[in-house]
Order: sequence, then C-alpha cells, then structure tokens
Amino acid sequence: MSTSNLSNILSQLENPSPLSPQKITSLLSSAKRELLTLNALIPTPTTPSPILALARQTLETGALLSIRLQQPDAFTRYYQQLLPFYEIPESFYGEDSSSSSQRSKVTGLYLLLLLTKGDYAAFHTVLEGLEVELAGKGKKGLEGDEFLNYPVKLERWLMMGSYDLVWGATKREGVPSEEFGVFSERADEGISRKKVLVGTIRDEIASCSEKAYPSLPIANAKNLLFLDSEGSVVDFAQARGWVVKDGRIYFPQQEDMRTEKEILVASGQVIENTIGYARELETIV
Repeated sequence: MSTSNLSNILSQLENPSPLSPQKITSLLSSAKRELLTLNALIPTPTTPSPILALARQTLETGALLSIRLQQPDAFTRYYQQLLPFYEIPESFYGEDSSSSSQRSKVTGLYLLLLLTKGDYAAFHTVLEGLEVELAGKGKKGLEGDEFLNYPVKLERWLMMGSYDLVWGATKREGVPSEEFGVFSERADEGISRKKVLVGTIRDEIASCSEKAYPSLPIANAKNLLFLDSEGSVVDFAQARGWVVKDGRIYFPQQEDMRTEKEILVASGQVIENTIGYARELETIV
C-alpha cells in the first residue's frame, strides 16, 4: 500500500508556515481517511512497521494541533486512539522510533487537561499506570521527563495550596513547550474562555476563602484571586453566587458548623499562600 498521500498531508500539517484552523481540520480529516484506507487506524500484529510509525505520527500530530486549536474533545479522542499504539513495544516501530515518538508530550498534555478539569481521579489513574510501566522497564520516575513532570508538580503544588508556585509556572517561560502554554493563555473558545490554569488556582482559592472568611473587601479579593480589576472581582463573585455590597464580598454561610480552630487553619492557608505570591511580586518589581 502506498503511504505517499498520508506523508504529503503530514508534510503540510508540519509545515512551519501557519495554516488556518479550517485548513488544519480539513487536512486532519483527510489524514484519518488515509489511515482507514491503510487499515492502520487501529494497530494489529500484521501492520507493517513503517505504516505503524506513520499512523502514530499522524495521530500525535492531530492531538498536538487539536490543543493548539483549543479543541479539548478532539484532543481527548486522539489521545484515546493513541493508547493502543503506546502499548506496542518500540521494537515493532523500527529503528529510531523512540526518538520520533511524542508520547511524553501528548500524555503530559492529557494530564494537564485532566488537572484543569479537576478530574483528579483520572489524573492519578493515568499517573499510576505510567509509574507501573516505568517500573516494569526498570526506569526511574517521571521527574526526568519535562513534559510529564510539569503537570505532576502542578498537581502537587495545588494539593499543598502553593498557588503562587502554580501561578509562576503558568507563565510562558515556565511551560515546557508551546502546546502547554495554551493552558495559560486567554482562549477565545474551546478549552475555556478564561486563563485555564489560573482559573483552576482561582477556584481553589475561592473555595478556601469561602471556608475561611465571612466576607472580604473587594480590593483584597482582587489580589487574592489574581484578578486584574475590581470589576472582574464583582463578575467572578456574582458567578459564584457571592453577595457584593458596600465594597465587600459576603460568602454564603457553610451548612456545616466549623470550629474556631478550623476557621483559623483555613485562614492561615489563604494568608500563607498570598504572602508567598506577594513575595514573588516583590522579586519581580
């Protein structure tokens, strides 16, 4: 079977010259049709090595372009289609196949997508699978892989409440590749209309603040929630059902009665991490 059509499509998709989203979508659809023609959309024991490698490259290209186009559902479909290819030993792909695979980047992006959705259960399921696989191959942990380690350290910081560290890592110089930067930029549509990772941090801080305080001045909330203006604070507050009155935000009363100690602990967490963010700002200024 000839793979020239598919190779030509991949060359167009990987061309450094920018293509319109419509053109990219059209080319990706054509690439999938070619995979079907080659009977390579799902790998089999009889799939020739060159076609196997080309099919994996096609799906990885589609996954990365879907992230750039801010199409998380399409990216997730590509990731799921890639899983059978990732289960095949590298020796089946021919020489130098491991260096051409973008598995780490695609998997790291999928972990990051799960993290921004707050799907911690799926996040840890994928992570545990990777750790078991690495252990079976006698390899070390994920720390040495910049693409896999990035979402892992973000999740760890979020769980610790170290929002200032996550905030710093979302800046363009802190991401391991262009695709990861999409999760930190303002998106017009698709993944989110807000800064995705910052939105995750903001929601975590908001939940903690609701438990820690009965109310907060709008000016304080602006700094605490990493918002640009007091108007943005009001919009955010209204979206969460908070009451804004006389320059303050009033949080809804919690159904469960908290002890004074619990309130102090929650308040301390918010204050500690806000101080950390303030120190970071001081170093920048």
